[in-house]
Amino acid sequence: MKKKIRVVQYGVGPIGAAIVKLMRTKQAIEVVGAIDKDPSKAGQDLGTLVGAEDAPWGITVASEAAELLSDGVDLVTHSTSSSLRDVAGQLLECVQAGCCLISTCEELAYPYRKYPDISARLDAEAKEWGVALVGTGVNPGFVMDKLLLTVAAASQRVDHAKAVRIVDASHRRGPLQKKIGAGLSIDEFRAQVSAGVIKHHGLPESVAMVADGLGFTLDDIIEKIEPVIAKEAVETKFLNVQAGAVSGVHQIARGIAGGKDKIYMELKMHVGAGGSSDTIELTGEPNLTVTIPGGTHGDIATAAVVVNAIPTLLDASAGLRSSRDLPLCYFPPTALP
Repeated sequence: MKKKIRVVQYGVGPIGAAIVKLMRTKQAIEVVGAIDKDPSKAGQDLGTLVGAEDAPWGITVASEAAELLSDGVDLVTHSTSSSLRDVAGQLLECVQAGCCLISTCEELAYPYRKYPDISARLDAEAKEWGVALVGTGVNPGFVMDKLLLTVAAASQRVDHAKAVRIVDASHRRGPLQKKIGAGLSIDEFRAQVSAGVIKHHGLPESVAMVADGLGFTLDDIIEKIEPVIAKEAVETKFLNVQAGAVSGVHQIARGIAGGKDKIYMELKMHVGAGGSSDTIELTGEPNLTVTIPGGTHGDIATAAVVVNAIPTLLDASAGLRSSRDLPLCYFPPTALP
């Protein structure tokens, strides 16, 4: 039997906690450490911090990556920020320690168009150190790009691609409800959109990934963000939304070629939606439509995609990869290293 895959979790927020708890169910994985720069988390037992039933685990959360990454770590699962510029230094630190890396940073999912310089640096460093890294999750990383491209395998020709995701955020984590602007006034929402605070990161990255996968040459990617207005009061575990206030975000990204839409992606994520669904439509030969009633649960699926990608990424060639490159599949709990 080969040695277990030694993994460190970087960032122990709600998503990081879900990733860690899922990894602990995998026979092939050994969680050997965690990193979080929040002073209130550093020094705590990881199992206790994430609320595990079998806590404590005897794993202390460190405040600096250098403390852990020099000790035979195979891979880092990373979940700290949506902004690639904000996390580029963290990613490089892991790569330069000789660790493969899977990050939930949405802008890392397909960064080549928006951040060509950072993409080239990450790719070069990963190849230099002989490791692979990828940005992935539920969206981007699965529903509106990888799943769409997988469905396209049944196509002889694709003329237009469309993905629509409706998410009832009423029972999602508090930080996400705030990130979509739930509870704000319309003016507050627009101000925070202008400041780049409110949006779902990753929709343009999904458009770019799909375009390259389908062989579309785009002239531009256009994104529009509008508020969803609550028709009646909504109360969640984390906040209250009054009628007439913002309940979430309505975001559309279009891939334009020759003055026409080639790719259309729509995300409507708000509290009180009353139901979730994911729909993919491919127009071509043949026309194909796939709908997931109830949608794909963002928090559960994000952790799942990250953990299920571990064996595949460890087998990947060195460099910066994307979900488009990787043959993602389920990683059974009883699978051997």
